[in-house]
Amino acid sequence: MTPTPDPTDARFAGLDLTPSPRAQEMRASLVEFMNDHVFPAEAAYHDYRVAAGPDDHTLPPVVEELKVEARRRGLWNLFLPDESGISQLDYAGLAEITGWSLELAPEAVNSQAPDTGNMELLHLFATPAQRTEWLEPLLAGEIRSAFAMTEKAVASSDATNIETSIVRDGDSYVVNGRKWWTSGAADPRCKVMVVMGKTDPDGPRHLQQSMLLVPTDTPGVTIVRDLPVFGRHDQHGHCEVLFEDVRVPVENLLGEEGSGFALAQARLGPGRIHHCMRALGAAERAMDLMVKRSTSRVAFGKPLAEQGMVQKDIAESRLAIEQARLLCQHAAAVIDARGNKAAASLVSMAKVAVPRVALEVIDRAIQVHGGAGISDDVPLAAMYGWHRAMRIFDGPDEVHLRTIAKVELGRVAELRP
Repeated sequence: MTPTPDPTDARFAGLDLTPSPRAQEMRASLVEFMNDHVFPAEAAYHDYRVAAGPDDHTLPPVVEELKVEARRRGLWNLFLPDESGISQLDYAGLAEITGWSLELAPEAVNSQAPDTGNMELLHLFATPAQRTEWLEPLLAGEIRSAFAMTEKAVASSDATNIETSIVRDGDSYVVNGRKWWTSGAADPRCKVMVVMGKTDPDGPRHLQQSMLLVPTDTPGVTIVRDLPVFGRHDQHGHCEVLFEDVRVPVENLLGEEGSGFALAQARLGPGRIHHCMRALGAAERAMDLMVKRSTSRVAFGKPLAEQGMVQKDIAESRLAIEQARLLCQHAAAVIDARGNKAAASLVSMAKVAVPRVALEVIDRAIQVHGGAGISDDVPLAAMYGWHRAMRIFDGPDEVHLRTIAKVELGRVAELRP
Protein backbone atom coordinates (compact mmCIF):
# COMPACT_ATOMS: atom_id res chain seq x y z
CA MET A 1 0.00 0.00 0.00
CA THR A 2 1.33 3.42 -0.93
CA PRO A 3 0.97 5.87 1.98
CA THR A 4 -0.90 9.11 1.42
CA PRO A 5 1.50 12.05 1.77
CA ASP A 6 1.05 13.80 5.07
CA PRO A 7 0.33 17.50 4.38
CA THR A 8 1.86 18.42 7.73
CA ASP A 9 5.16 16.84 6.66
CA ALA A 10 7.58 19.51 5.46
CA ARG A 11 8.71 17.20 2.63
CA PHE A 12 5.24 17.40 1.09
CA ALA A 13 3.96 20.74 2.30
CA GLY A 14 5.96 22.91 -0.11
CA LEU A 15 6.44 25.41 2.71
CA ASP A 16 7.32 28.98 1.91
CA LEU A 17 8.07 30.77 5.18
CA THR A 18 8.58 34.19 3.59
CA PRO A 19 6.38 36.86 5.21
CA SER A 20 4.02 38.72 2.90
CA PRO A 21 4.98 42.26 1.82
CA ARG A 22 2.26 43.62 4.12
CA ALA A 23 3.66 41.67 7.06
CA GLN A 24 7.17 42.91 6.31
CA GLU A 25 5.92 46.50 6.40
CA MET A 26 4.09 45.85 9.65
CA ARG A 27 7.21 44.24 11.11
CA ALA A 28 9.30 47.31 10.38
CA SER A 29 6.68 49.51 12.02
CA LEU A 30 6.38 47.16 15.00
CA VAL A 31 10.14 47.08 15.57
CA GLU A 32 10.20 50.88 15.53
CA PHE A 33 7.20 50.94 17.90
CA MET A 34 8.95 48.57 20.32
CA ASN A 35 12.23 50.50 20.32
CA ASP A 36 10.78 54.00 20.42
CA HIS A 37 7.74 53.45 22.63
CA VAL A 38 7.37 50.06 24.35
CA PHE A 39 10.82 49.47 25.84
CA PRO A 40 11.05 53.07 27.15
CA ALA A 41 7.62 52.58 28.79
CA GLU A 42 8.60 49.47 30.76
CA ALA A 43 10.01 51.41 33.70
CA ALA A 44 6.83 53.47 34.08
CA TYR A 45 4.74 50.30 33.89
CA HIS A 46 6.68 48.55 36.62
CA ASP A 47 6.90 51.65 38.83
CA TYR A 48 3.11 51.94 38.69
CA ARG A 49 2.62 48.27 39.54
CA VAL A 50 5.03 48.43 42.49
CA ALA A 51 3.39 51.57 43.86
CA ALA A 52 -0.11 50.17 43.39
CA GLY A 53 0.71 46.86 45.05
CA PRO A 54 -0.15 43.26 44.12
CA ASP A 55 -3.84 43.61 45.02
CA ASP A 56 -4.38 46.45 42.54
CA HIS A 57 -5.20 45.24 39.04
CA THR A 58 -5.77 48.53 37.26
CA LEU A 59 -3.87 48.97 34.02
CA PRO A 60 -0.88 51.32 34.20
CA PRO A 61 -1.87 54.42 32.16
CA VAL A 62 1.22 54.14 29.97
CA VAL A 63 -0.32 51.09 28.23
CA GLU A 64 -3.34 53.11 27.13
CA GLU A 65 -0.92 55.60 25.61
CA LEU A 66 0.81 52.76 23.77
CA LYS A 67 -2.54 51.53 22.44
CA VAL A 68 -3.21 54.91 20.86
CA GLU A 69 0.14 54.85 19.09
CA ALA A 70 -0.30 51.23 17.99
CA ARG A 71 -3.69 51.97 16.43
CA ARG A 72 -2.25 55.00 14.68
CA ARG A 73 0.32 52.70 13.09
CA GLY A 74 -2.25 50.07 12.09
CA LEU A 75 -0.76 47.59 14.57
CA TRP A 76 -4.08 46.38 15.93
CA ASN A 77 -5.82 42.98 16.26
CA LEU A 78 -2.87 41.38 14.49
CA PHE A 79 -3.87 37.88 15.66
CA LEU A 80 -7.14 37.72 13.70
CA PRO A 81 -6.65 37.34 9.92
CA ASP A 82 -10.07 38.77 9.05
CA GLU A 83 -9.17 41.94 10.97
CA SER A 84 -5.46 42.26 10.25
CA GLY A 85 -5.41 40.98 6.67
CA ILE A 86 -2.36 38.80 7.34
CA SER A 87 -1.88 35.05 7.76
CA GLN A 88 -0.97 33.07 10.87
CA LEU A 89 2.52 32.64 9.43
CA ASP A 90 2.78 36.40 9.01
CA TYR A 91 1.53 36.88 12.55
CA ALA A 92 4.16 34.47 13.90
CA GLY A 93 6.96 36.94 13.30
CA LEU A 94 4.97 39.85 14.70
CA ALA A 95 3.82 37.97 17.80
CA GLU A 96 7.42 36.99 18.47
CA ILE A 97 8.42 40.65 18.56
CA THR A 98 5.64 41.45 21.06
CA GLY A 99 6.96 38.60 23.22
CA TRP A 100 10.04 40.72 23.93
CA SER A 101 7.86 42.79 26.29
CA LEU A 102 5.12 40.40 27.33
CA GLU A 103 3.42 42.64 29.88
CA LEU A 104 3.09 45.66 27.59
CA ALA A 105 3.33 44.88 23.89
CA PRO A 106 0.62 42.22 23.33
CA GLU A 107 -2.00 44.39 25.00
CA ALA A 108 -0.72 47.51 23.28
CA VAL A 109 -1.61 45.91 19.91
CA ASN A 110 -4.83 44.34 21.29
CA SER A 111 -3.48 40.82 20.87
CA GLN A 112 -3.35 39.75 24.51
CA ALA A 113 -4.54 36.43 25.92
CA PRO A 114 -7.16 35.47 26.98
CA ASP A 115 -8.98 38.12 24.91
CA THR A 116 -7.51 36.80 21.66
CA GLY A 117 -8.98 33.34 22.16
CA ASN A 118 -12.30 34.75 23.29
CA MET A 119 -12.46 37.07 20.30
CA GLU A 120 -11.72 34.14 17.98
CA LEU A 121 -14.59 32.21 19.57
CA LEU A 122 -16.96 35.12 19.21
CA HIS A 123 -15.81 35.78 15.67
CA LEU A 124 -16.55 32.17 14.70
CA PHE A 125 -19.62 31.30 16.75
CA ALA A 126 -21.33 34.39 18.20
CA THR A 127 -24.81 35.50 17.21
CA PRO A 128 -25.18 38.99 15.73
CA ALA A 129 -26.39 40.28 19.11
CA GLN A 130 -23.43 38.69 20.93
CA ARG A 131 -21.03 40.18 18.42
CA THR A 132 -22.47 43.65 18.94
CA GLU A 133 -22.47 43.42 22.72
CA TRP A 134 -19.11 41.74 23.31
CA LEU A 135 -16.97 41.20 20.21
CA GLU A 136 -17.05 44.76 18.92
CA PRO A 137 -15.92 46.39 22.20
CA LEU A 138 -13.22 43.71 22.58
CA LEU A 139 -11.93 44.38 19.07
CA ALA A 140 -11.94 48.08 19.91
CA GLY A 141 -9.89 47.44 23.08
CA GLU A 142 -12.59 49.06 25.22
CA ILE A 143 -13.16 46.10 27.54
CA ARG A 144 -11.42 42.87 28.55
CA SER A 145 -12.68 39.32 29.04
CA ALA A 146 -11.87 36.08 30.84
CA PHE A 147 -12.05 32.37 30.03
CA ALA A 148 -13.35 30.11 32.81
CA MET A 149 -12.74 26.42 32.16
CA THR A 150 -10.16 25.06 34.61
CA GLU A 151 -11.40 23.78 37.98
CA LYS A 152 -9.49 23.14 41.19
CA ALA A 153 -11.40 20.00 42.19
CA VAL A 154 -10.74 17.98 39.01
CA ALA A 155 -7.89 17.28 36.58
CA SER A 156 -8.80 19.89 34.03
CA SER A 157 -6.18 18.73 31.53
CA ASP A 158 -9.08 16.43 30.61
CA ALA A 159 -11.77 19.03 29.94
CA THR A 160 -14.51 16.41 30.12
CA ASN A 161 -13.88 16.27 33.88
CA ILE A 162 -15.29 19.71 34.62
CA GLU A 163 -18.13 19.75 37.14
CA THR A 164 -19.61 23.25 36.88
CA SER A 165 -23.31 22.84 36.13
CA ILE A 166 -25.34 24.82 33.60
CA VAL A 167 -29.04 24.11 33.99
CA ARG A 168 -31.81 25.40 31.73
CA ASP A 169 -34.61 27.08 33.69
CA GLY A 170 -37.21 28.61 31.42
CA ASP A 171 -35.65 31.48 29.50
CA SER A 172 -32.46 31.36 31.58
CA TYR A 173 -29.45 29.19 32.33
CA VAL A 174 -28.36 28.83 35.96
CA VAL A 175 -24.64 28.31 36.63
CA ASN A 176 -23.15 26.75 39.76
CA GLY A 177 -19.50 25.87 40.21
CA ARG A 178 -16.01 27.00 41.11
CA LYS A 179 -13.29 27.84 38.58
CA TRP A 180 -9.68 28.85 38.99
CA TRP A 181 -6.86 30.15 36.81
CA THR A 182 -9.49 32.34 35.18
CA SER A 183 -7.03 34.71 33.55
CA GLY A 184 -8.11 38.32 33.15
CA ALA A 185 -10.91 38.24 35.72
CA ALA A 186 -9.17 40.56 38.20
CA ASP A 187 -8.86 43.41 35.70
CA PRO A 188 -11.56 46.01 36.40
CA ARG A 189 -12.07 46.30 32.64
CA CYS A 190 -13.13 42.63 32.45
CA LYS A 191 -16.83 42.72 31.57
CA VAL A 192 -17.58 39.16 30.42
CA MET A 193 -16.44 35.60 31.06
CA VAL A 194 -16.70 32.67 28.70
CA VAL A 195 -17.75 29.90 31.11
CA MET A 196 -17.61 26.21 30.28
CA GLY A 197 -19.89 23.86 32.19
CA LYS A 198 -22.05 20.78 31.83
CA THR A 199 -25.55 21.08 30.41
CA ASP A 200 -25.98 17.32 29.91
CA PRO A 201 -23.91 15.36 32.47
CA ASP A 202 -25.45 12.06 31.34
CA GLY A 203 -24.84 12.59 27.61
CA PRO A 204 -21.95 11.36 25.45
CA ARG A 205 -18.64 12.32 27.05
CA HIS A 206 -17.68 15.02 24.57
CA LEU A 207 -21.19 16.43 24.18
CA GLN A 208 -21.93 17.14 27.84
CA GLN A 209 -20.38 20.61 27.90
CA SER A 210 -21.59 24.03 26.77
CA MET A 211 -20.23 27.56 26.85
CA LEU A 212 -22.01 30.60 28.22
CA LEU A 213 -21.27 34.30 28.11
CA VAL A 214 -21.54 35.50 31.71
CA PRO A 215 -21.22 39.24 32.45
CA THR A 216 -18.91 39.71 35.41
CA ASP A 217 -21.45 41.89 37.25
CA THR A 218 -24.11 39.14 37.23
CA PRO A 219 -25.42 38.42 40.76
CA GLY A 220 -23.80 35.29 42.18
CA VAL A 221 -20.40 35.81 40.51
CA THR A 222 -17.67 36.17 43.16
CA ILE A 223 -13.98 36.73 42.50
CA VAL A 224 -12.59 34.73 45.42
CA ARG A 225 -8.89 35.54 44.99
CA ASP A 226 -6.14 36.20 42.50
CA LEU A 227 -3.59 33.40 42.20
CA PRO A 228 0.09 34.36 41.95
CA VAL A 229 2.42 32.73 39.42
CA PHE A 230 5.62 31.87 41.29
CA GLY A 231 4.79 34.59 43.80
CA ARG A 232 3.97 37.25 41.21
CA HIS A 233 0.51 38.75 40.75
CA ASP A 234 -0.05 39.69 37.12
CA GLN A 235 -1.90 42.91 36.34
CA HIS A 236 -4.90 41.17 34.76
CA GLY A 237 -4.96 38.37 37.36
CA HIS A 238 -5.48 34.61 37.36
CA CYS A 239 -8.52 34.15 39.53
CA GLU A 240 -10.52 31.66 41.50
CA VAL A 241 -14.16 32.44 40.69
CA LEU A 242 -17.28 31.17 42.44
CA PHE A 243 -20.60 30.88 40.58
CA GLU A 244 -23.61 30.57 42.88
CA ASP A 245 -27.01 30.39 41.18
CA VAL A 246 -25.77 32.71 38.45
CA ARG A 247 -28.66 33.33 36.08
CA VAL A 248 -28.14 34.52 32.50
CA PRO A 249 -30.52 34.60 29.50
CA VAL A 250 -30.57 31.61 27.14
CA GLU A 251 -29.41 34.04 24.45
CA ASN A 252 -26.01 34.00 26.17
CA LEU A 253 -25.32 30.44 25.01
CA LEU A 254 -22.30 30.40 22.71
CA GLY A 255 -22.86 28.01 19.84
CA GLU A 256 -25.20 25.14 20.64
CA GLU A 257 -25.84 23.04 23.73
CA GLY A 258 -23.29 20.26 23.83
CA SER A 259 -20.77 22.07 21.64
CA GLY A 260 -18.59 23.30 24.51
CA PHE A 261 -15.81 20.75 24.11
CA ALA A 262 -15.56 21.36 20.36
CA LEU A 263 -15.55 25.14 20.92
CA ALA A 264 -12.78 24.77 23.50
CA GLN A 265 -10.62 22.93 20.98
CA ALA A 266 -11.34 25.58 18.34
CA ARG A 267 -10.32 28.26 20.83
CA LEU A 268 -7.21 26.61 22.23
CA GLY A 269 -5.58 25.63 18.92
CA PRO A 270 -4.66 29.13 17.71
CA GLY A 271 -4.14 30.28 21.31
CA ARG A 272 -1.47 27.65 21.88
CA ILE A 273 0.55 28.58 18.82
CA HIS A 274 0.23 32.29 19.64
CA HIS A 275 1.70 31.64 23.10
CA CYS A 276 4.57 29.81 21.42
CA MET A 277 5.20 32.69 19.05
CA ARG A 278 5.48 35.11 21.96
CA ALA A 279 7.68 32.68 23.89
CA LEU A 280 10.20 32.81 21.05
CA GLY A 281 10.37 36.56 21.60
CA ALA A 282 11.08 36.00 25.28
CA ALA A 283 13.85 33.57 24.36
CA GLU A 284 15.34 36.15 22.02
CA ARG A 285 15.25 38.81 24.72
CA ALA A 286 16.95 36.43 27.16
CA MET A 287 19.56 35.76 24.50
CA ASP A 288 20.08 39.49 24.00
CA LEU A 289 20.51 40.01 27.74
CA MET A 290 22.93 37.08 27.94
CA VAL A 291 25.10 38.41 25.13
CA LYS A 292 25.17 41.94 26.53
CA ARG A 293 26.06 40.68 30.00
CA SER A 294 28.78 38.38 28.71
CA THR A 295 30.48 41.12 26.72
CA SER A 296 30.37 43.69 29.54
CA ARG A 297 31.26 41.53 32.55
CA VAL A 298 34.87 40.55 33.34
CA ALA A 299 35.85 37.49 35.37
CA PHE A 300 39.22 35.78 35.76
CA GLY A 301 40.90 38.45 33.71
CA LYS A 302 38.73 38.46 30.60
CA PRO A 303 35.14 39.12 29.51
CA LEU A 304 32.66 36.33 30.12
CA ALA A 305 32.15 36.22 26.35
CA GLU A 306 35.68 34.84 26.01
CA GLN A 307 35.02 32.02 28.46
CA GLY A 308 34.43 28.72 26.65
CA MET A 309 31.50 27.69 28.85
CA VAL A 310 29.64 30.93 28.17
CA GLN A 311 30.32 30.67 24.43
CA LYS A 312 28.84 27.18 24.51
CA ASP A 313 25.69 28.47 26.25
CA ILE A 314 25.28 31.21 23.63
CA ALA A 315 25.77 28.80 20.73
CA GLU A 316 23.40 26.17 22.17
CA SER A 317 20.79 28.85 22.74
CA ARG A 318 20.95 30.08 19.16
CA LEU A 319 20.64 26.53 17.81
CA ALA A 320 17.61 25.82 20.00
CA ILE A 321 15.82 29.08 19.15
CA GLU A 322 16.22 28.60 15.41
CA GLN A 323 14.94 25.02 15.57
CA ALA A 324 11.96 26.03 17.70
CA ARG A 325 11.11 28.94 15.39
CA LEU A 326 11.04 26.69 12.34
CA LEU A 327 8.66 24.28 14.09
CA CYS A 328 6.41 27.17 15.09
CA GLN A 329 6.43 28.60 11.57
CA HIS A 330 5.71 25.17 10.09
CA ALA A 331 2.65 24.81 12.32
CA ALA A 332 1.44 28.30 11.41
CA ALA A 333 1.88 27.62 7.68
CA VAL A 334 -0.17 24.42 7.90
CA ILE A 335 -2.91 26.27 9.81
CA ASP A 336 -3.04 28.78 6.95
CA ALA A 337 -3.09 26.08 4.27
CA ARG A 338 -5.30 23.41 5.83
CA GLY A 339 -6.80 24.70 9.08
CA ASN A 340 -6.35 24.09 12.80
CA LYS A 341 -7.28 20.40 12.74
CA ALA A 342 -4.65 19.48 10.15
CA ALA A 343 -2.00 21.28 12.20
CA ALA A 344 -3.00 19.78 15.56
CA SER A 345 0.03 17.51 15.96
CA LEU A 346 2.41 20.27 14.88
CA VAL A 347 0.83 22.69 17.34
CA SER A 348 1.30 20.07 20.07
CA MET A 349 4.96 19.73 19.07
CA ALA A 350 5.44 23.48 19.24
CA LYS A 351 3.59 23.71 22.56
CA VAL A 352 6.05 21.24 24.09
CA ALA A 353 9.24 22.32 22.34
CA VAL A 354 9.05 26.12 22.43
CA PRO A 355 8.51 26.61 26.19
CA ARG A 356 11.32 24.13 26.84
CA VAL A 357 13.64 26.16 24.65
CA ALA A 358 12.55 29.45 26.22
CA LEU A 359 13.22 28.07 29.68
CA GLU A 360 16.63 26.72 28.66
CA VAL A 361 17.71 30.05 27.21
CA ILE A 362 16.29 32.09 30.09
CA ASP A 363 18.03 29.78 32.59
CA ARG A 364 21.37 30.20 30.82
CA ALA A 365 20.89 33.97 30.81
CA ILE A 366 20.14 33.90 34.53
CA GLN A 367 23.35 31.93 35.14
CA VAL A 368 25.45 34.41 33.17
CA HIS A 369 23.93 37.27 35.18
CA GLY A 370 24.78 35.59 38.48
CA GLY A 371 22.95 37.11 41.44
CA ALA A 372 21.41 39.80 39.26
CA GLY A 373 19.66 37.12 37.24
CA ILE A 374 17.43 36.04 40.11
CA SER A 375 16.64 39.60 41.17
CA ASP A 376 14.07 41.98 39.76
CA ASP A 377 16.79 44.27 38.40
CA VAL A 378 16.48 42.33 35.14
CA PRO A 379 13.30 40.68 33.80
CA LEU A 380 14.68 37.14 33.67
CA ALA A 381 13.15 35.81 36.90
CA ALA A 382 9.66 36.94 35.91
CA MET A 383 10.18 35.56 32.41
CA TYR A 384 11.23 32.19 33.79
CA GLY A 385 8.17 31.90 36.04
CA TRP A 386 5.71 32.65 33.24
CA HIS A 387 7.30 30.31 30.72
CA ARG A 388 7.52 27.51 33.28
CA ALA A 389 3.76 27.93 33.70
CA MET A 390 3.44 27.57 29.92
CA ARG A 391 4.31 23.89 30.29
CA ILE A 392 1.01 23.49 32.16
CA PHE A 393 -1.58 25.91 30.78
CA ASP A 394 -3.31 25.30 27.44
CA GLY A 395 -2.62 21.60 27.96
CA PRO A 396 0.31 20.22 29.98
CA ASP A 397 3.29 18.72 28.16
CA GLU A 398 2.09 15.20 28.92
CA VAL A 399 -1.20 15.69 27.05
CA HIS A 400 0.55 17.09 23.99
CA LEU A 401 3.17 14.33 24.07
CA ARG A 402 0.34 11.79 24.07
CA THR A 403 -1.16 13.50 21.01
CA ILE A 404 2.18 13.40 19.21
CA ALA A 405 2.67 9.73 20.09
CA LYS A 406 -0.80 8.76 18.84
CA VAL A 407 -0.10 10.37 15.46
CA GLU A 408 3.24 8.62 15.21
CA LEU A 409 1.80 5.23 16.20
CA GLY A 410 -0.86 5.59 13.51
CA ARG A 411 1.50 6.66 10.74
CA VAL A 412 1.93 4.39 7.72
CA ALA A 413 5.60 3.93 6.86
CA GLU A 414 6.66 4.83 3.34
CA LEU A 415 9.91 2.84 3.54
CA ARG A 416 9.68 -0.66 5.04
CA PRO A 417 13.14 -2.18 5.55
